[in-house]
Amino acid sequence: MSETTAATPPVLEVRDLVKDFGGLRAIDGCSLSVQEGTITGLIGPNGAGKTTLFNLITGYFQPDSGRVFTDGEDITSLPPHGVFQRGICRTFQIPREHGTMTVLENLMLVAPDQAGEQFWNCWLRPGAVRAQEREIRDQAMEVLDFVNLTHLADEYAGRLSGGQKKLLELARTMMARPRLVLLDEPAAGVNKTLMKKLAENIEYLRRERGITFLLIEHDMELVMELCDPVIVMSEGRRLMEGRPEEVRNDPTVLEAYLGGQYGTA
Repeated sequence: MSETTAATPPVLEVRDLVKDFGGLRAIDGCSLSVQEGTITGLIGPNGAGKTTLFNLITGYFQPDSGRVFTDGEDITSLPPHGVFQRGICRTFQIPREHGTMTVLENLMLVAPDQAGEQFWNCWLRPGAVRAQEREIRDQAMEVLDFVNLTHLADEYAGRLSGGQKKLLELARTMMARPRLVLLDEPAAGVNKTLMKKLAENIEYLRRERGITFLLIEHDMELVMELCDPVIVMSEGRRLMEGRPEEVRNDPTVLEAYLGGQYGTA
């Protein structure tokens, strides 16, 4: 993992976030940080507030109190597209592909700053628009090759298997050239072969592209092998944070979240 000096702000910092839904407090004074160049795991039981936290970070919900920072910049009040423009992307627990578009089109749609999005460019600069579209297509094909989906480039995304849709979700984030990716249960519904490929891709992107990851995951084998550090949430708060072996051997975590299956003999 890359080292971060004390003077460098974390790529993501959450300070004292609170979020209520009616009489339910989903996030209760949660504070945590994610350092650049890490794959940070976020675990906890169902209802701990993990996905709600992602929604607060990415602007889908606004907190009742508390702040969210990236690289020291306060992004609490930004809408989702504003957070996206700061280089923060996310995937969803249930993939949200455009099912009636092809796999290739799903990727090309994500590429930022497309000249063709301004209708006057199609009239005044058609050559530039076509040239950029070719570049985006080439980039998308490279990404599909990386996630082993090239053979499905022209298939409708809605026809992919659950595991293939998870790979497509990761591919779409790559097209956005992110600094930080929030992954919501990337291994859910994925067979062991595809899960291994997904884990290899995440580690490669961290190591070679410098992308930072924060991932929610219930597959403890994946978390323990891939993530460092691991943050444990309970009842909307951070319960503890540590290296995988520290979390694995913490009695409270073992009893409440891991069922003792990763305890020492």
